[in-house]
Amino acid sequence: MASKSFLTKEEQEQIVKAIESAELNTSGEVRVHLESVCKGDPLERAVYIFDKLKMFKTKERNAVLIYIAFESRKFAILGDSGINEKVPAGFWDEEKEILLNALREGRAAEGLISVIDIAGKSLKEFFPYQKDDTNEQSNEISFGE
Repeated sequence: MASKSFLTKEEQEQIVKAIESAELNTSGEVRVHLESVCKGDPLERAVYIFDKLKMFKTKERNAVLIYIAFESRKFAILGDSGINEKVPAGFWDEEKEILLNALREGRAAEGLISVIDIAGKSLKEFFPYQKDDTNEQSNEISFGE
């Protein structure tokens, strides 16, 4: 299955709106990347995608990547160094559990929207929205093979 067909057009639009809404709470940046297959470790692949998308190019190093390889049934949530320096251990545990359950139940879009919403609220504590904040990363979903 092609990555773009994993979610319907309507679901993709809902996810982009969720990202836009989450980023109203925080200066943090959220991105979603979908691809069909991950042959190795999903966290290592997420690091590769994070770098490829130049997500490290945020002023506060506060970008988050939600990576899903749907045919391989793998995912990862990866925060940049600015986030990792400030948040407690296990910061992404709730989001990982929500996404895992949603993916198992065939509710990928719903799970992504929930995780994006929680991420925006959680990051607000460490990276509050600033009135001069600019959108440093695309809100669009990126796709792999």
